[in-house]
Amino acid sequence: MNYRPLIWLAVATFSTGIDGYVLAGLLPAIAEDLNVVEAAAGQLVSVFALTSALAAPLLSTMTSRWERRRTIAWALGVFVLGNLIVGLATTYPIALGGRVVAALGGCLLNAAVTGYVLALTPAKDHGKALSFVLGGWMAATALGVPVGLVLGQSSWRLPMILVAVVGTIALTGILLKLPRLHLPSGTLADRLRPLGQPRLLAGLLVTTGILCSSYVCFTYATLILGPSFTAEWTIILIMFGYGLASMLGNAVTGRLVDRYTALRVLTVVLTGLLLDAALGALAFRVVPLGTALAVAGLVWFFVAGIGNGGAAVPQQARLAALAPDSAAIVMALNGSAISLGVALGGGLGGITLAAGASPHGLLVVAAAILALTLGLHLLVAKARRYDEVPAQGRA
Repeated sequence: MNYRPLIWLAVATFSTGIDGYVLAGLLPAIAEDLNVVEAAAGQLVSVFALTSALAAPLLSTMTSRWERRRTIAWALGVFVLGNLIVGLATTYPIALGGRVVAALGGCLLNAAVTGYVLALTPAKDHGKALSFVLGGWMAATALGVPVGLVLGQSSWRLPMILVAVVGTIALTGILLKLPRLHLPSGTLADRLRPLGQPRLLAGLLVTTGILCSSYVCFTYATLILGPSFTAEWTIILIMFGYGLASMLGNAVTGRLVDRYTALRVLTVVLTGLLLDAALGALAFRVVPLGTALAVAGLVWFFVAGIGNGGAAVPQQARLAALAPDSAAIVMALNGSAISLGVALGGGLGGITLAAGASPHGLLVVAAAILALTLGLHLLVAKARRYDEVPAQGRA
């Protein structure tokens, strides 16, 4: 398989990955500079995700008749513009508006890239191709985010400029190197039709639950880990470690899905995430402040990184198996489910903190969400097995 045309798409997802993660490590600086509380600064993450979740199906339909390279280029250009607005914002409302603009470009970009990759590559290479392109996102958590946080020590605005620069580089490569591609257009009803399947809708809600539980904590990770790691450079190293853990989880589950089944792998991942959140919440409550608590905090955070990074491959494979004839549409809807989960997680975390809960209490919220998500996942699995049993054997 020739990966050369896909390199620039991986660079594009690398830029969106930096954008998706770096703000979580800069909330105190953003809040101070824009004169808002940290919970409000966290909504810069949430509004991006919520806008993406709502706009993705609509924008994908509106541009469905466009040539695909053109769609990707326009989407990336809008995403870059939004990040420039945020990076130059003098007030919180301007920064919030910039996040909305960036989200409009980012959500269309993600949907267009997925459809492009699926159409450009043979069916037997879909998994590898998507893994390669979306690997840019995982690489951003390990490389781009720490670099962004280092720059952010001088000014939180510099990482936003970094995102815009990387996005511009990707845009140049896409315009020069990416082949043109026309795909059949579709209506909004066509794109939303898979939602008529209750089992698939429940499967998409599993995606939302996974991301919601993740971002309840990740958005405010600096507040959760702050008492044990006060030096700025330690937070940068921790974020670097989280990125590596996510890459490890993604790589391991990718191999396990080929060997076992997506259902089994996802069940193990969700169970592990639930236990990690529950034990982490207990550790923060009973372990005294000091080295032991710092170690316990790191174990919780890195295990969460492995689980959150590892959930993507089996969940995508699971959804594709639920609707094999609508894979491209389902993946676009899965992108909206991801964004919705991020928005709900960041928002719920902010509400929890505003209500007076300690940052450590966010792990309890995450554990509750994961318990519900695991239960929903098992219901979807049970329904799938029931459908696969012949009618005469169901008695």
